[in-house]
Amino acid sequence: MFKGSNVALITPFKNDKLDDETYIKLIHFHINNGTNGLVPAGTTGESPTLSHSEHERVIELCVKESNGKLPVFAGTGSNSTEEAISLTSHAEKIGSNGALIVTPYYNKPTQEGLYQHYKAINDKCGIPIIIYNIPGRSVIDMSVETMARLYELKNIIGVKDATGDLDRVDQTLKKLGGEFLQLTGNDDNALEFNKRGGEGAISVTANIAPKICSDFQKFSNLKSELANNEESKRLDKILQPLHHAMFIESNPSPVKYAAKKLGLCDDAVRLPLVKVTDNSKEIIYKALKNAKLI
Repeated sequence: MFKGSNVALITPFKNDKLDDETYIKLIHFHINNGTNGLVPAGTTGESPTLSHSEHERVIELCVKESNGKLPVFAGTGSNSTEEAISLTSHAEKIGSNGALIVTPYYNKPTQEGLYQHYKAINDKCGIPIIIYNIPGRSVIDMSVETMARLYELKNIIGVKDATGDLDRVDQTLKKLGGEFLQLTGNDDNALEFNKRGGEGAISVTANIAPKICSDFQKFSNLKSELANNEESKRLDKILQPLHHAMFIESNPSPVKYAAKKLGLCDDAVRLPLVKVTDNSKEIIYKALKNAKLI
C-alpha cells in the first residue's frame, strides 16, 4: 500500500499562516504526476513549528483532497507519548491510511523506552504505523532488535530508515523478513537501498520531481514487474544533483526555494529556519536545470 515514491509534503505558508489554497494545489500536483503516497506533517512539512491545530489541519486537507486516490501516512510523532497518541488517533479518525511516527527526540529514551512508546501508541490506535528512525535529528537510534519486538505488535508494518547505514537494510531483512516494509529516508541512497531489499522512499526530492522519482522507484524496486537496472541507474544519475541540492542547507529551505522556482509555492519557512543563501540558490537552480525541470 505504501511502496514506491512517497512525498514528504512541504507545508506552504502565506504571511506566516497556512496557505490552504496552495497546499491543495500541491496535493493534486502529486496525484497527477505519479507520486505513490502522501506524508503530511513530517519534518519536511515543518511539523516542529506547526501548532497542534495546524498539524491536524494539514492532515485533514491531505486526506480530504486525496480522496482515496493516494494513501496518506500522516506524520504524528512526538517526544511526548501522550501527544503522539492524540495526533495518531486524530489521523485515524479522519481517515488516514496510516501514521509515520518518529523516534522521540531530545528525551533520549533507552531501547526499552522506545519499545514502550510505540507500544502505547499501537495499543491506543488501529491504523498501520511506520517507524521513523532518524538518529541525526532525534539523537537516539532504534536497534534492529527493538524493531523486531515492535513488529510483533498488530499495527507496526515498517520503517523509514534515515540512518544512512545501508547495512541496516540487510540486517533488518534478515531479522524481520521481506514483509516488513523498508523505506529509505535518504533520497541519495535509494538505488542501493532498493537493491538490498528496500521497496521505496519517503522523499524530499519528490516534492519537485514527482514523475522522475516515481519512475525511478518503479525501475529500481526489485519486486516490481518493471524492474530495470539500466533505467534505474540512468534516472538516479539525473536525480543525484537534485538530492544533493535539496540538502545543501537545512531541509526544507532548499526544496521550498526549488518549489518557488517551479511556481509551486512560496519559499517562506518558519523560524528558526531561514531562506537559503544566494550561493545555495545557484546550486539548486543548476540542479533543476540539469534535471530539465526548468
